[in-house]
Amino acid sequence: MSRGGEVTGGGPAGGGEALVGVVLVSHSGPVAESVAALAVGLAGGGAKAPVAAAGGTPDGGLGTSAELITEAARRVDRGAGVALLVDLGSAVLTVKALIAEGDELPAGARLVDAPFVEGAVAAVVTASAGADLDAVAAAAGEAYGYRKE
Repeated sequence: MSRGGEVTGGGPAGGGEALVGVVLVSHSGPVAESVAALAVGLAGGGAKAPVAAAGGTPDGGLGTSAELITEAARRVDRGAGVALLVDLGSAVLTVKALIAEGDELPAGARLVDAPFVEGAVAAVVTASAGADLDAVAAAAGEAYGYRKE
């Protein structure tokens, strides 16, 4: 899997069903790719929803790239919106700036307030079930409440 690559084919299922795409934005390409692979695997390995990792910089370094995020969002856009989950502060700022610009990301792209790993799993599972963007964002956000004790 290459940095910034799509993890699932995620084409329209069931005769053209529009699906929410999921983009995982991290400061590290390998982290974004690993979380994407984990989420797809936990969604049954054959997640229908398109998932893409947008991690690091174009030269493979640590950081956040508006270019990689935009490319990933366009790749997973299937007409039902794109959920963007992020890891750290400047990733949040970069996605917010892209959304504010209004023409870089696909229509319906949304920054989702959720924990990165748990939220990614919830988002991919929910999107793969055919849920709309509001339901995908809600499921990912609910991951804040997962208790580990």
